[in-house]
Amino acid sequence: MIFFSRKQSLKILFVASEATPFAKAGGLGEVMYSLPRALNKLGHDARVMIPRYLNIDTDKFHLKLIEEGVNVPSGREEPVICNVKMFAPDKGDVDAPPITYFLENEEYYEQRANIYGYADDPVRWALLSRGVLEFIVSHKEWRPDVIVASDWQSGLIPNYIHTEYKDHRVISKIPVLFCIHNLYFQGMFDHHFVTEMDYDDGQSEIPGFYDPRLLKLNFMKRGIRYADVINTVSPTYAKEITTPEYGELLDTLLRERRGRLYGVLNGLDYKEWNPEKDPNLETPFSAKNISDRALSKKTLQNKFNLPERDDAFVIGIVSRLTEQKGFDLLMDAGDALLRNFDIQFVVLGNGDGKYMGFFQEMEKRYPEKMAIHLSFDSILPHVIYAGADSVLIPSKFEPSGLTQMEAMRYGAVPIVRQTGGLADSVIDYDPETQTGNGFAFEKFDQYALYGTIIRAMETFKYKNYWADLVKRAMLADFSWDMSAREYEKLFTKAVELHANQPEQG
Repeated sequence: MIFFSRKQSLKILFVASEATPFAKAGGLGEVMYSLPRALNKLGHDARVMIPRYLNIDTDKFHLKLIEEGVNVPSGREEPVICNVKMFAPDKGDVDAPPITYFLENEEYYEQRANIYGYADDPVRWALLSRGVLEFIVSHKEWRPDVIVASDWQSGLIPNYIHTEYKDHRVISKIPVLFCIHNLYFQGMFDHHFVTEMDYDDGQSEIPGFYDPRLLKLNFMKRGIRYADVINTVSPTYAKEITTPEYGELLDTLLRERRGRLYGVLNGLDYKEWNPEKDPNLETPFSAKNISDRALSKKTLQNKFNLPERDDAFVIGIVSRLTEQKGFDLLMDAGDALLRNFDIQFVVLGNGDGKYMGFFQEMEKRYPEKMAIHLSFDSILPHVIYAGADSVLIPSKFEPSGLTQMEAMRYGAVPIVRQTGGLADSVIDYDPETQTGNGFAFEKFDQYALYGTIIRAMETFKYKNYWADLVKRAMLADFSWDMSAREYEKLFTKAVELHANQPEQG
């Protein structure tokens, strides 16, 4: 049996479709930057591997060719030929990303400007999964003790290890932690409308790259079925996905594997989100001097052409405007809130037309109470979090969520629905005990949302209580160091389980 003590250094390879600063489309890219760095601070050797897309500049990042002509079996006689390049950070560059490997293939990666959204995505992601394993075979200089496969795009890694590589003297010994960032996305099809004939049992042989059956594979399901340990990005979401309501038709399998299912809350990059040293703020502040925050509120109101009034309750929304984010509730309750209360909304985001249309209509109807910016902006979130009294996050489901952590760091008190990572990070305010760091409601309906916003507004009137609430929010610890220590335990668990599994037939 192999045991790794917590102090023993592990070699960890994170495999993903994106990683900041090389290629980023969502929160996964940030995780691939921050989590490996936090693990390296604890003494591990964590590295990342992604495809090299068109926009990843070899010269800019000083990428070095380390493996040429890696033959990846394709299901046909001719393999797919890949190269692997490596980014190595300069010694002493404390902000640099970790060592990162890039799988190169002209047809599937280097000619593609986007990360996602191609008809041959199943081939591209199957190639990533198998290409990583073939790279490990050929690259004797560094081999991981553990692989972390992220979401459906690398879900075939544990499946390949248990089938095609079950007798391989190197690959068969590597445990896999499969990390679910969002269970909704499972492959190249809408799993809600799959016919019984096309249903992937998760156990049949993986088709070759050019076999049309590859399109029907549920990569997410296979990652869950074959991984040594399954992790998702908050403890509450780990429980939720074992239920039919949140399980996206995989709840039965997740219940079967619940003994290997864990949840670790994502962390926050404290360097990027630091109100004391944020260059985007006119007036920096900290939990020790929150009175300076009042100037940020005026700056925000001025920037969005709202009346500069300290007593108006300002709610910020920084979000993709989609059904998942719960904005149907605000469509039902928003008009009454704006009509009846001394409230101002500042909205930053884009997404579905019906939600953008709703906010545009509210801005026309209540120009002194609603201000919107319906396009992406990397600086405005800092300004909104620093100036808003609260942020609203009424999500239908939320695997982890970073918005509430970013907002709390800047003293914007979160108003959230208790689901997923929101339930794990936001503690509902209790006026009797003066505890909590935000406001939370459980039921997904407009009345619960309405009542909770009113509760926050009423508390806001008591300035001393509100100041203490803001301080508690700002001092909550969401550092990646905390998350990294939890991941260490999961790696140890994966190594032990893999070493003790029955021999493959």
